[in-house]
Amino acid sequence: MSDITLSSSVRNNLLALQDTADLLASTQERLATGLKVNSALDDPTAFFTASSLNARASDLNRLQDFVGNAVQTLRAADEGIEALTNLAEAAEATARQALQSSGTTARVTGTVTNLTTSTVFAGTSSIANNDEIIIGDGSETTTFTVTASNTVDDFLTAINGNTDSVDVRASLSGGALKFESTGTTSITLAFTEDTGTDVDIFTAFGVTDLGSGVIATAGTASSDRSSFATQFDDLRTQIDQLAADASFNGVNLLNGDSLTVTFNEDSTSSLGISGVTFDAAGLGITTADNTFQTDFDVNAAITELTAATNTLRSQSSTFGNNLSVVETRQDFTKNLINVLETGAANLTLADTNEEGANLLALQTRQQLSSTALSLASQADQNVLRLF
Repeated sequence: MSDITLSSSVRNNLLALQDTADLLASTQERLATGLKVNSALDDPTAFFTASSLNARASDLNRLQDFVGNAVQTLRAADEGIEALTNLAEAAEATARQALQSSGTTARVTGTVTNLTTSTVFAGTSSIANNDEIIIGDGSETTTFTVTASNTVDDFLTAINGNTDSVDVRASLSGGALKFESTGTTSITLAFTEDTGTDVDIFTAFGVTDLGSGVIATAGTASSDRSSFATQFDDLRTQIDQLAADASFNGVNLLNGDSLTVTFNEDSTSSLGISGVTFDAAGLGITTADNTFQTDFDVNAAITELTAATNTLRSQSSTFGNNLSVVETRQDFTKNLINVLETGAANLTLADTNEEGANLLALQTRQQLSSTALSLASQADQNVLRLF
């Protein structure tokens, strides 16, 4: 081209035609890609800002998968708690059936004496400091030594704490002491006075002396209560198995596992979810003591189940709050991703209507430029006519 001489008018029209071709190529690229900024050369500020926004949106989008898993893990735990509650309620119903079943082991409840667990022994019924109350099952005995500050609750704790030696349970029923045999034994009650004052211990406790300190003769074990105890222990086993099965993706919030849910790309926003151990032992549900032969043991089981049910309901509320937080953050992140991607698109997307109009205008301009170039070249062609 440097060896070819073009007239000024031809050169100007050629340059205009080349500029139009460049603009056409750029417009066609925008229409083909849908972007007005395809590289940093088009608009460095818009290109790098949009890249940053899209990168963050991509990072958050990957986190959404883990947040979704956390939602399902919490839902699995919630389903588990609901099922565990049903099993605990079934176990409580079984225990109450056992309580309503007539036991045939030795048991006796004294006449109402208006006792409470806080009643002080020394001075309530002429029982003095250092007097000894002896409870037996016909072969073994346990001794409770009265002190000035002892209460009925202290007495009950002392008797019921000797589970390895004396097969007798004591409880408070209707304001009077209640004694029960855990097996096929009799119940004896004796008294050793320290002050020299003769006191009728049977009158003091409101029970009837059958002779030789025996207040209840030996009975037989109740097969019905034994059956209910077996059913109770079976349900307890099911509680263990269900708690072990309430997992999702290897995480079990009911079997001691914990979970941390990360909400943003630099891990500065997260939620720690503490797991619990909700097998029977973790819920405080023990096996059916003494095959539920005593009301004491049945009532103890019912108390444990009531506490376990309250614990389950409380934890359900806690997991429910955690789930609400995670789902709220999940929705927030989803909307934030949309905001980021929209912001990036606003910086880089082309207006196809505008680019289409530009294309038509440029095509017209290209045709006009070609015509103008043709007209400009005619002046040079006129020279040829001179020869």
